[in-house]
Amino acid sequence: MTTTAPSADELRRMMTDQLTAAGSLHSERWIDAFSCVPRHVFVPKFTVRSQGALHGYDQTDPMWLAAAYQDTSLLTQFDAAGVATSSSTCPSLMARMLEALDVVDRDHVLEIGVGTGYNAALLAHRLGNDRVVSLDVDPDLVRLARDRLGEAGYAPTLIAGDGMAGCAEHAPYDRLLATCGVGRIPDAWREQVRPGGVIVANVGYGIARLTVDQEHRAEGRFLPELAAFMTARPDTGTISATAQQLTDRLTSYTGYAREISLPTGLNAEIAQFLPSLAHSTVKTVTLKNDSGQEMRCLWEPNTSSWARITPLDVRTAQLEHGGPRDLWAEREPLLTHWVNAGRPSVDRYGLTVGEDGAHTLWLDEPANRAGVLQAP
Repeated sequence: MTTTAPSADELRRMMTDQLTAAGSLHSERWIDAFSCVPRHVFVPKFTVRSQGALHGYDQTDPMWLAAAYQDTSLLTQFDAAGVATSSSTCPSLMARMLEALDVVDRDHVLEIGVGTGYNAALLAHRLGNDRVVSLDVDPDLVRLARDRLGEAGYAPTLIAGDGMAGCAEHAPYDRLLATCGVGRIPDAWREQVRPGGVIVANVGYGIARLTVDQEHRAEGRFLPELAAFMTARPDTGTISATAQQLTDRLTSYTGYAREISLPTGLNAEIAQFLPSLAHSTVKTVTLKNDSGQEMRCLWEPNTSSWARITPLDVRTAQLEHGGPRDLWAEREPLLTHWVNAGRPSVDRYGLTVGEDGAHTLWLDEPANRAGVLQAP
């Protein structure tokens, strides 16, 4: 007896049912959007990272269609160094961020990061083509997304340009959704969102949901889940350092050494979240030394500051570092504050972005400051 592979419509309904059962989707209008928008149209070719290896799919692969509807990120573009620069985000994360936007009919939305165009299609399905503007630094991505949106029956406004500058031409916006990673919220985003409007963006490893006030300050909490979108690029010629290049640097440097206390394990969720906010430009790589011990290595490209942290036991580690900045000394106070506060969950933290662009992290309420975040 032979079985027939599920159709695209069946796979789409299955994916939507799974997202709804998991709580990622809960409003009828977004459930309808995920049920109707064909993800596979936007990813005719992609790569999936699984257990440290990459596997490519295209339309000649019998597993391509099913893979397109898995709840995973699909890598769709790489730079000259082989570093991924565009993807179709994990659908459950997309769903949670779209739900967090809390849109209502006739809201005007700016999306930063066109990518494949799939997220823009979901927004256009929910709000209408004329209510969605999507911006990307890469003209080629914009062209491909426009073609695939048209194939799927959608036509939001797509623009090639610097996402950090927003799109003043179509402002003001009721909502702004950033599907790329940023270290800080650009001033242009706050200025182009109307008072009372909402920004949902990946800041460091957190997803911040911020409401803009009359003075165009932005304030709000982080969502419970961590995430790491691809970092926004200033232009299409930017080539990221590869893991191998960072490895070569970080294993060869010698510098100062001292023993340090660890407020929490380096692999803990909070040890990823809080340092990512303190260090918006720092690259983190986990390597092994000659004895097979894991080392947490930090690299700040603007100052060539670096650090190697090798745990000695659950509470202490050996720190080696160099350059003008002591990266561990800059991030350790946030982790100590977290321990002293009773180890709060990520969603108890919030962020205020002032009129001057200063970013302040707080716990439970804005008056309870956890730290002022340095500019990049």
